[in-house]
Amino acid sequence: MFSEYGDLIKRLQSTDPHFNQLFEQHKVLDEKIISMEHHYEPATHEEIEILKKEKLRLKDQVYNLIKKNGG
Repeated sequence: MFSEYGDLIKRLQSTDPHFNQLFEQHKVLDEKIISMEHHYEPATHEEIEILKKEKLRLKDQVYNLIKKNGG
């Protein structure tokens, strides 16, 4: 996610606890969605869609913090 901002993301992860929390939540959701889509975890289509919307919300927040910090 946002590989073009790799250095800034690393800096924010180590200096901004809120950013790091959002970034990690996004990563966990991404892994969970992949697991559900590959049927490793039981889930309905609706449950997956809800998680995808939450993941997108987190991604937007991460991006806003990246832009706010010079990205």
